[in-house]
Amino acid sequence: MAYSSIARETVRGDPATTNSTLSVIDETNGSFRGPLCYSGPVVEPVRRHSLPLGPASVKAAAASRHRASVREAQLIEPIKKTRIHEEIADRIRQLILDGTYAAGQPLPSERVLAARLGVSRGSVRDALRTLEVLGLLEPRHGQGTFPRELSVERLVTPLASVLAYRPDLQEELMDVRRMFEPAVARAAATRVTEEDVAELEKVIDRQRRKLAAGKSAIGEDTEFHAAMARATHNRVAIRLMATLNDLLMESRKLTLKQRGRPERSLRGHEAIVNAMRRRDPAAAERAMHEHIDEIAAILTTATDGSERS
Repeated sequence: MAYSSIARETVRGDPATTNSTLSVIDETNGSFRGPLCYSGPVVEPVRRHSLPLGPASVKAAAASRHRASVREAQLIEPIKKTRIHEEIADRIRQLILDGTYAAGQPLPSERVLAARLGVSRGSVRDALRTLEVLGLLEPRHGQGTFPRELSVERLVTPLASVLAYRPDLQEELMDVRRMFEPAVARAAATRVTEEDVAELEKVIDRQRRKLAAGKSAIGEDTEFHAAMARATHNRVAIRLMATLNDLLMESRKLTLKQRGRPERSLRGHEAIVNAMRRRDPAAAERAMHEHIDEIAAILTTATDGSERS
């Protein structure tokens, strides 16, 4: 007899066993048909790791993926390209500094420079303009472009140009004063001459008389620091101090308006000169540091007050 469906058969055996030998009974007459080999899938107990993630686990996984994507965005971002004319200007500047392009000798023409550097003449022209602004090159009509003789002024002027248009750098500028001026005071105390001391005392005397008359002594305040730098007998220190004085003009105007500030400035200057008169470098350095810290505190107060108003 042919049997077209397993549904008509009663299967006896262990359903949890793969490839088990099962007994099949013919339901029509109850006779034994023999063994049946089962090779289908086995239903096993559900394991913990196969269950769907709960809400907390889903959120944790999403947060992990988000952190990974943020980290990737931080590391994989467009790479900034240096502008060609800036690279050209830097190379020419190095050639000027090492003497390859000497002062008084014209640079190669734009066409020659462009060919040697493998760039366009327009990029070379922009680079030369940049170096002219920095004071390193001088164009001469009908003769070409010449490197200028390097001097302290030309080295410092670019720094002054940048800081003059960045009022947000005042705090950093004050930090530079803390690094620079106490060291200048210390050096001056070891090198100062009687003439230097006399000059400093004259400045302080003028400052004292102006304050007594109720006048502004901002000029004397600036001159004192210049005279102290001259007492080092170091030309670079003198020029750097002159640049700092130019940059500090606005902050001096602001702080000297504060009540009691001009008198405290005078006392600070007197303490510095007293230390220099004794040739005491440690005391001169300490007095200058205290003087600048006091100015910084006043400047912070003045700035906060102007912002609130």
